[in-house]
Amino acid sequence: MNNPEISIRKQCEMLGLNRANVYYEPTEISDYNLLLMNLIDKQYLETPFYGIRRMTKELDNKGYKVNHKRVRRLMRIMGLEAIYPRGNLSKKNNEHKIYPYLLKGVSITRPNQVWSTDITYIRMAKGFIYLVAVIDWWSRYVLSWRVSTTLDIGFCLEALKAALEINCPDIFNTDQGSQFTAEDFINILLGKGIRISMDGRGRVFNNIFIERLWRTVKYEEVYLKDYDGVKDAIGSLDKYFHFYNERRIHQALDYKTPREVYFNLRRKETLEKKKVEPRIVDPNYLNLGSQWS
Repeated sequence: MNNPEISIRKQCEMLGLNRANVYYEPTEISDYNLLLMNLIDKQYLETPFYGIRRMTKELDNKGYKVNHKRVRRLMRIMGLEAIYPRGNLSKKNNEHKIYPYLLKGVSITRPNQVWSTDITYIRMAKGFIYLVAVIDWWSRYVLSWRVSTTLDIGFCLEALKAALEINCPDIFNTDQGSQFTAEDFINILLGKGIRISMDGRGRVFNNIFIERLWRTVKYEEVYLKDYDGVKDAIGSLDKYFHFYNERRIHQALDYKTPREVYFNLRRKETLEKKKVEPRIVDPNYLNLGSQWS
């Protein structure tokens, strides 16, 4: 959202955002380091199982001479220090309870059966932010999203609460990151009677639907833009997610939009008229291609 007729304060309230994030001035990072971070981000989408040394070698093969210590530091700034062997932005907290993965071989047959969430890095012209989203597995509908300049839990809680204002899932799936194993996050889910599922260690594709979402958002939106700042990024992402939910058709959804599938299939008469074909969750399925788009 970027409407000059609506105040920044009001726009932030409508999106559930902290004004401090909008006025955030990114920490000074050299243009070359930002370039390397963007290359790392793109490579991660293709090979989320790469560790520090293989990522360093990949950069070297592309003509960027950099040692593994620098790559490690940049990935830590991006929140990707745990990319190997788990491959995600959120850092595991061993003090919190880890819940088992509940979705192996499960048939996904309806909206609100399974939701999931994750965090990803979003580049800007100068600096970067983090994006969290909550997605419905059956429809690919993005129920909520938030951005932050840090990996603190606050923006994850905001996204969760916003999604739960729409409906409640039977199962909520996350990785084992500290944001999602934190007591505040877990208590919200348990308080709603929601079953909690967490990706197994090293199983980055247990959360394949949101991994596919990140790939789509980045190639169709983020990599095509050079956001001037947080305000610009928020406005552009808001337009994109509106397009994604309302207008972007998906082959896997019989060329319907996520909104059409999410809301229509919740109606009893629609379910009775249409034979629902279950979608089997196969954790060994590694292809992120058109079947999932």
